[in-house]
Amino acid sequence: MPDDPPRSALPFPDPDLTDGTVLLRPWQERDTPQRYAAFSDELCQRFSWPHVEPITEAQVHAALADNERDRLAGASLNLAVVDPADPARIWGAASLYDVDPAQSRASIGYWVAPWSRGRGVATRSLRLLAGWGFGALGVHRLELTCGPDNLASARVAEHCGFVREGLLRSHLRFKTGRRDTVVFGLLPGELR
Repeated sequence: MPDDPPRSALPFPDPDLTDGTVLLRPWQERDTPQRYAAFSDELCQRFSWPHVEPITEAQVHAALADNERDRLAGASLNLAVVDPADPARIWGAASLYDVDPAQSRASIGYWVAPWSRGRGVATRSLRLLAGWGFGALGVHRLELTCGPDNLASARVAEHCGFVREGLLRSHLRFKTGRRDTVVFGLLPGELR
């Protein structure tokens, strides 16, 4: 069996990813208050936060160091989604995680701030980051997961070309029990 390729730090996109409507850039220390306010939203807490207790500002602050440690380890890349006309205005987040160079695959995810919903931010961010993952990182498969009740996230995935591949029953610990997970996959050439 061949050795797995060595992991190296994931690069930040250079230049930042943009389609003129959204811009994906590295998180900055000054983003912490907005990141906390956005992710404290009821929908983010419902679908993306696995704990019963609400997220704290200290946890959001610690996430900045955690994100950088994971990027340097080659495990994940977390980016702020912002307004290109005002890059200090947080609209959400997009990330590649569970990056597996040996299998040439990664998972992809996103969340959108309540003040930015309904304008295609998730779809545009997902397209940009998926295209970059296929091109710059050379991945051959992207996986996207969400809870079965997160219909908006499933619609975004399908709109971008992800194919629903199945349901993982009792897949992960979530809140006070376990949660099923819907799995979507995307291969090069399928992104739309």
